[in-house]
Amino acid sequence: MRVVIAEDSVLLRAGLIRLLAAAEIEVVAAVADAEELLAAVPAHKPDAVIADVRMPPTHTDEGIRAALVIRRQWPEVAVLVLSQYVEERYAADLLTANTSGVGYLLKDRVADVGDFVAALRRVAEGGTALDPEVVSQLLLRGRSDPLDRLTPREHEVLRLMAEGRSNAAIAQTLVITDSAVAKHINSIFTKLDLHPDEGDHRRVLAVLRFLDIA
Repeated sequence: MRVVIAEDSVLLRAGLIRLLAAAEIEVVAAVADAEELLAAVPAHKPDAVIADVRMPPTHTDEGIRAALVIRRQWPEVAVLVLSQYVEERYAADLLTANTSGVGYLLKDRVADVGDFVAALRRVAEGGTALDPEVVSQLLLRGRSDPLDRLTPREHEVLRLMAEGRSNAAIAQTLVITDSAVAKHINSIFTKLDLHPDEGDHRRVLAVLRFLDIA
């Protein structure tokens, strides 16, 4: 089996390479961002891709969006998403587009190396591998208020956004860094299904949803 790995964590990427090599699985490319991933697939023609969800430059949803492109353009390539998060909207798109040769596992819940390798092989052979938590969240997705997806800290950030605070002011109020605020805001946009192509309007739309206006 030939595999491309897309993971921005150097340590995790190196660990996956060694793990797969021990299982006699060939890693034909190991890249750090979505752009490199999309270049590696046609260049190496792998049997499967392992992709993280959040990758540079914004660390929001680049990885899983790249996975969707791969499913559309190279449907013969299996895709296993390996992430710390369940990106519900994109996960739903990934799984409804074609249910064969696809997997979505949560990093923190992979407890056995053998099970992970078996899941990868199953996906590469046209099967599926889904973490139960992913299935649970997708089942609840259609019935829940998007605001319910936010963590307590994200609710605090959104409340301060609604008060008209800048990122710097939010950081000062919550005693966190500006980069932490930016990550929380990007996560809020993702969980509220606010697409990147909506640009600066996403901040306004997020506040309107918080105020139950939109």
